[in-house]
Amino acid sequence: MTAAPRTTASASRALAGERGSAVVDFVMVSMLIVTLLMAVLQVAVYVHVRNVVTASAQDGARFAANADVDSAIGADRTLEVVARATSVQTAQGLDCTSGEEPDPSGSTVVVVRCSGSVPTLLAVLGNLLPLEVTGRALKEGS
Repeated sequence: MTAAPRTTASASRALAGERGSAVVDFVMVSMLIVTLLMAVLQVAVYVHVRNVVTASAQDGARFAANADVDSAIGADRTLEVVARATSVQTAQGLDCTSGEEPDPSGSTVVVVRCSGSVPTLLAVLGNLLPLEVTGRALKEGS
C-alpha cells in the first residue's frame, strides 16, 4: 500500500493564492462576451437601418416619379417611410434631398439622396455611424 501524498506548507500556500481566481476569470470573460455581443448587435442594427433607408429612398423616388407629382416631394415621402419603419429619431438624423436628373438614354430620372447617421445601441453615444444611400426611378411621361 502506498500512502496518500501529503501537501507541504509551500504547496498549500500556492493553492491559497489561487482562491477566488475563478470569480475574476468569470467577470473578465463575461465582459468580453457582452462586448462582443453588443458589437454584433450594432452591426445588425446598422445593416437593418441601411436597408430600410435604401428601400425608403427607392419608394420616395418611385412616388415622386409619378405623373403630375412634384419631384421635390420624394424626400419628404422618404422621411415619412423611414419614421414609420424605424423611429422618428432615425428619420430626424437623416437629410434627404430629391430632384430630377437627365438619363444618358434621354429619359428623366428622379433621384432621392439621403445622408446622415444611424443611432448606436448605447444612447449616450448618439448617432455615430455614417449612412449615405440613393434611390432612383424613371419619371413618368418623360
